[in-house]
Amino acid sequence: MNFISLIILMISLMFTSFKSEQPDFCSIKNTTFKNGEVVNMTVYYSTLGCYIGGGDATFTTNLENLNGKPVYHIVGVGKTFSFFDNFFKVRDRYESYIDTASLQPYKFIRNVDEGGFKIYNNVVFNQTTNTATSTKGNFKITDCMQDVVSSIYYARNINFDKYKVGDRIPLDMFLDDEMHHLYLRYMGKEKVSTKYGTFNAIKFKPLLIKGTIFKGGEGMTAWVSDDPNHLLLRAESPITVGSIKVDMMGYKNLRYPLTSLISLK
Repeated sequence: MNFISLIILMISLMFTSFKSEQPDFCSIKNTTFKNGEVVNMTVYYSTLGCYIGGGDATFTTNLENLNGKPVYHIVGVGKTFSFFDNFFKVRDRYESYIDTASLQPYKFIRNVDEGGFKIYNNVVFNQTTNTATSTKGNFKITDCMQDVVSSIYYARNINFDKYKVGDRIPLDMFLDDEMHHLYLRYMGKEKVSTKYGTFNAIKFKPLLIKGTIFKGGEGMTAWVSDDPNHLLLRAESPITVGSIKVDMMGYKNLRYPLTSLISLK
């Protein structure tokens, strides 16, 4: 897995589904984002303690219709910088179509080209029958399943103040035609300094699945803005060789002022 896919996965793993703690987790009202929101992220890689930019990703939110239903069409597009294109060129696109009332996904598309290795998967969710139909087949899922993009926007609407430091919150996520049963540990609030600026933030540690890049366990740390937007500000994690860091570097059309920002770089 490349840096750009890591941006998508890291963001989703930080946020996904606090649903088991919510009595109405199958239907939650959106109060944090709006039509036209744009968020820019940059990923940095380090092997000797010096971080260099490896690529970036942009997330956009647009209000559309899917099969006659109003949806938020969320698109995450990522690419490596020109320097890294010489070694491993990446062009990734992730999409999710989310019900505007319940924030449950109807459809998820993964279309990636990573060093010439291409992956395409189109998933349609039926939350009533607990099934997901992908390019590769039909799969049973648990109640109110989220995909890796929809989960970001679903969880931005959670009231984080109800949790205690150390609380472990289970989550289910559908990725690569498999259900993943993970959890997120709430670590409290603190100030965090990123390449964009210094913020009041909410801190988490998501459980990671051991793989070719991540070591697994609770090695990753993430910070989101302590304001009504709940934007991802920074995520960092050791990997099998070195470490990576993801920072929010720009935004447009937020629903609320970014009041968590203390100072710019």
